[in-house]
Amino acid sequence: MPKELWKGNEAIAEAAVRAGLEAYFGYPITPQTEILEYLSRRMPELGRAFVQAQSELGAINMVYGAACTGVRVMSSSSSPGMSLMMEGISYIAGTEVPAVLVNVMRGGPGLGNIAPAQGDYNQAVHGGGHGDYQAIVLAPASVQEAIDLTVLAFDLAEKYRSICMIILDGCVGQMMEPAEMPEMKPVHRENWDWNTDGKMGKRERRILSSIYIDPVEEEKTNLRLLNRWKTVQANEVRYKEYFLDDAEIVIVGFGTAGRIALSAVREAREEGIKVGLLRPITVNPFPYDVIDQLAGRADAFLVTEMNSGQMLEDVRLAVKGRVPVEFYGRLGGIVPFPDEILNEIHRMVKSKLSADVHQRDAWLERMAHA
Repeated sequence: MPKELWKGNEAIAEAAVRAGLEAYFGYPITPQTEILEYLSRRMPELGRAFVQAQSELGAINMVYGAACTGVRVMSSSSSPGMSLMMEGISYIAGTEVPAVLVNVMRGGPGLGNIAPAQGDYNQAVHGGGHGDYQAIVLAPASVQEAIDLTVLAFDLAEKYRSICMIILDGCVGQMMEPAEMPEMKPVHRENWDWNTDGKMGKRERRILSSIYIDPVEEEKTNLRLLNRWKTVQANEVRYKEYFLDDAEIVIVGFGTAGRIALSAVREAREEGIKVGLLRPITVNPFPYDVIDQLAGRADAFLVTEMNSGQMLEDVRLAVKGRVPVEFYGRLGGIVPFPDEILNEIHRMVKSKLSADVHQRDAWLERMAHA
């Protein structure tokens, strides 16, 4: 199909529709409200379910109910709203039903502001709801990637009976770019062996639940989730590489931070600096093995994020102290300029770096004198 000009949030909404979304439940919160607003018009046009819930708590429990029937279901929110959904997210994970969630992140903590940020990385990747579970987490850096990953999210959620979450910041959600939409998929409900869509006298009764009173059964469920996650880790890691063949400095950044870093990398390359970029697309599962291999030949890493260094810890874990891992972040909704990343590259080239110092502390000291 030809490219058209799409706003990020609206592109996600239309991509979800074309991927076969049958039911959407949400609540307005900036900077993701355009998703809900767009679907409030689009879903009724197609005879599909749209409900603006009374709150994020209501929305996630509606998602839970619809997911149990096996339909393609989605909700979207922004940082504080996602926090309100966490109990329901854990129930969905514990019940092993597929659902797609979109978090258009904003500045925090607390109510924060409506500016772009990446402070929900830990919540999406390492935390969130209670208990031992993992969600597949995708991080687009452009409108086109947001479209493609939205379609992919539904396929992955169903493939692994899992939550698939898309995290983006307000930059991607609010920007407009030329992008190509996929063809409309017909709504097709798979004949799952688990969904509770009414037995109609044709099969045995099915019950879905996240409660296991017997600890032995609860442990079996946890082990089943863990083994399923190992399959996800083995097959679903996605990332983009730029100029890494001869890179002596490797920058790691996701979403908008990674996109901005690429501009700095290109400028540094013009100056003759051997620097490259790794941009994770799946931040969960994280590309640990790729970073492990890069650490065997690179001299140093620079992690850049629009937070205080949340992905930094995953990069440090993969590097295993073999080479220095530097950090540069902006907080509270401030988006870094490419020149800021370029200045960090220049600093690393000129400085004697150490792998023995936690670079968040060094970054904080530099920020104090900025």
